[in-house]
Amino acid sequence: MERINNIIRCELFINTLKNIEKEEKARIYCKHGIEHLFDTARICYIINLEESYGFEKEIIYAAALLHDIGRYDEYKNNIPHNRAGAEIAGKILDSTGFSYLEKEIIVKAILNHRKDENKFSLGSILRKGDRLSRKCFLCSRFIFRWGKI
Repeated sequence: MERINNIIRCELFINTLKNIEKEEKARIYCKHGIEHLFDTARICYIINLEESYGFEKEIIYAAALLHDIGRYDEYKNNIPHNRAGAEIAGKILDSTGFSYLEKEIIVKAILNHRKDENKFSLGSILRKGDRLSRKCFLCSRFIFRWGKI
């Protein structure tokens, strides 16, 4: 998975994750670090296999690794993280070996992962995997806000 390695070695990716970590230092809820991103990727890949969506593994991993990359802009500039993340992800993906079409699929999934109504899309897989990657999906506050998974 060379293209995934290109993402995690990308200077913009690394620096943005560091900025997110600084902003979330005092956060009491789940954080958006590399552990969360890889947990989301693995869960999304399992969903993809079990439900026969047919997305390529590297596409899923790229979308999952980049889905929260806009968090820093959300904290600093009040830009929704999915919108900021789609823009940053596009820049990162330009240098990682993904084709134009693959990049479009990944960016669209990031943009739509907060509320994708198409249950057969990568955005919906990403949304579900993102939620399942957190222990809080079991807590009553989570269920009140997001509903059952």
